[in-house]
Amino acid sequence: MLTLNSVEVEETFAEAFPMTAARVLVTAETPYWARTAGQSATGYAASVIGCDAEAAIERELSPDETPDGRPGISLLFFGFSRDALQKAISNRVANCVLTCATTACFNGLAGDPGKTIRVGGLLRYFGDGWQISKLLDGKRYWRMPTMDGEFLCEDVFGTVKGVGGGNFLILGETQAQTLAAAETAVNAIKQVPGVIMPFPGGVVRSGSKVGSKYKGLKASTNDAYCPTLRGVVNSALPEGVNAVYEIVIDGLDLAAVEKATFDGMLAATRCPGVKRITAGNYGGKLGPYHIHLAKLIGASG
Repeated sequence: MLTLNSVEVEETFAEAFPMTAARVLVTAETPYWARTAGQSATGYAASVIGCDAEAAIERELSPDETPDGRPGISLLFFGFSRDALQKAISNRVANCVLTCATTACFNGLAGDPGKTIRVGGLLRYFGDGWQISKLLDGKRYWRMPTMDGEFLCEDVFGTVKGVGGGNFLILGETQAQTLAAAETAVNAIKQVPGVIMPFPGGVVRSGSKVGSKYKGLKASTNDAYCPTLRGVVNSALPEGVNAVYEIVIDGLDLAAVEKATFDGMLAATRCPGVKRITAGNYGGKLGPYHIHLAKLIGASG
């Protein structure tokens, strides 16, 4: 067993898998409206087990970082295919960004020219024939009239092959201590570009395992890490652990997910009450990306 800041770190790996990713930039007249659109567009996008995509706010953008010189927000979306991602993003932009006061929407990734998805090109029909197409610097934009002016949206968005399902688990003495450590880890990970934590607040209380005793369910509660089941299942909880929170990380590439994992672990192990760090995997059968905790610690020096 390794240690990090005197906290035990299990010599295991997080098992991650490939996903298709896109970055959506939303701007507005004020940071409030950009943030409002971003929060709405990324709602109910925690896990593709039950959602159309995994998504979250990557970071806020200053006016000098956006295509139209206004305050903005960067959103990352992940899906299992370009078709699924296109449907999810176009639906979410249509219902949550187009409808939000003063917003505009832009592509945030160069991606492969042959692996794009259409967003503005699908939403243009809302203009009911009054939409206008503009080609600027080789990029096509659609302008649709709205009751407060117009909605501007880029025609196509780039995609890349990202990484989904990176994770680590924080095992702590009490619920309060463990949650405080999880919040600290989330704040550290937010500083890493190119990653998101799609679950509410970046923290997962309902870690899952593959399969269920009930037919048709793909996943069910990870009973080995449930403190209330310690006496009736093959528990993975060491003595003194009474709460576990999981941090799930999606990223635009493996390096970003690995950095986010280490930075999150490092931050969590500095908090009182944390007894152990581990990770979720399924014996190497779920995905090809194996993020070994020991290697991350070794690489840090």
